[in-house]
Amino acid sequence: MNSRVIFSSLLVAGLGLSAGGVHAAPDWSKVPVTAIHVFYPGATPFQWIQSKGKHGGSRGLSRGESCAGCHVEGGEINLDLERIAKELEPAGAPKVRSYPVQVQAAYDADLLYVRLRFKAPEGGFDHSDKENVLKATVLFPDAQVPLASQVGCWASCHEDARTMPGAQETKSKYVTAGGYDLMQWSSSGKVSDGRITDQRRMQGGAAGVKAEGSQSADGWTITFSRKLAGQTPIVPGQPVYFGLAIHADHAGGRFHHVSFGHTIGLGGEGDVKASKF
Repeated sequence: MNSRVIFSSLLVAGLGLSAGGVHAAPDWSKVPVTAIHVFYPGATPFQWIQSKGKHGGSRGLSRGESCAGCHVEGGEINLDLERIAKELEPAGAPKVRSYPVQVQAAYDADLLYVRLRFKAPEGGFDHSDKENVLKATVLFPDAQVPLASQVGCWASCHEDARTMPGAQETKSKYVTAGGYDLMQWSSSGKVSDGRITDQRRMQGGAAGVKAEGSQSADGWTITFSRKLAGQTPIVPGQPVYFGLAIHADHAGGRFHHVSFGHTIGLGGEGDVKASKF
């Protein structure tokens, strides 16, 4: 990322505005912080996590258990990250297998705000996104997405999608039913308000996504807002399912770090407690 882009992002953040148009935000110093770890998943699509011959947790999924329920303990992830990098990744893995993202959420009568803070690692394997040193994505599945409350974003990642081993480049992420609202901020300044259904569309969503981002010595700060209403509506008092994906060091395609599925609580229980303002 060149210095001019960094400067413009910092200036935007300082003014409380952005190219994406975030005009107001909570007092983040008063909003609780939850650390959610993202990790490199290798070539482990939806079909892999459901395979009894490949993934021991498939039995738990069939009983209604969640990925996070099995692999997150005390805020830390419990995974064999070296096995993923060596056995489940035929191309090559980044040097940093996992790192924490500080997540905050707040809401008012119309909007949900999500703030991410993290230090993005260098030493990635893939550098195919020449325009962006970093992309941060948040996905919200609706109730029709298969196993959405259990697997987070995995229902959108299939073995025949682009950048998967042996797959063609013509197929993007998709789901077999329902859909995900998608919001993404890119270091080039692009903001995406999209939707994943039978294919991934980076624009044309109905959530009114706005975003801003900046980088400092402490790392990246990305702030999103979206309407509570959307194709995946957000209802206070009900758990809001979400997942994170971060492409660092110019990574493209599946060479990202991702979270398990988590929840935001708006006036109710959730892994991330949203503050009303």
